[in-house]
Amino acid sequence: MARSFSMRGVQGAADRAVQHARAWLLETEPGSRVHDVQLDPRFQHRGVDLLWELPTGEVRGIEVKGDRNANRRRYFFELVSNLEKDTPGCFLYSGADLMVYVFLTQGVLHALPLRAVREWFLPRAKDYALKHAFTQTGAIRYTTVGAVVPVRDVAEGVSGVKHVPLKRATPASDEATATAAEPSVPTEPEPVEKPRRAE
Repeated sequence: MARSFSMRGVQGAADRAVQHARAWLLETEPGSRVHDVQLDPRFQHRGVDLLWELPTGEVRGIEVKGDRNANRRRYFFELVSNLEKDTPGCFLYSGADLMVYVFLTQGVLHALPLRAVREWFLPRAKDYALKHAFTQTGAIRYTTVGAVVPVRDVAEGVSGVKHVPLKRATPASDEATATAAEPSVPTEPEPVEKPRRAE
């Protein structure tokens, strides 16, 4: 049975995930710049949330996902973003180079080379359970479908996956927000939404 989530809670998690992703990217490549393109229609349909401009001039696309579950050791790979409209999930169509998957309550960021993970996953898709999650935005309720894939499987099957502890400027307040305002649901996947608000 899937659970319904409010857009406010999902949006808050998404915003924090973007902040953590931005900080990690800038620290990884000193002198680089990060451009938020979440609301730019040229990039929305490509599944790209951030553009990472390296000092060399190379630009990489980044997709960001936020997960608030305290106990989960699994990814939710979005295969259908809106079941009612039959729209594909960003895991399948994103043109991003990296998926930055942030486990907010656990305090860890995973950087996944998206194309390599997708190539690894697709031949094995039937091995993983599909889960439905429902999101309510005003009067509209829609269903997201994704595959629940253990973190360990991806780490063992795909090279180049990185797990990085999050740096928290105010650990107590951030953790309180994540657990009190947005309670975890250990048994159900959340709709891991693409962030919507630009900075």
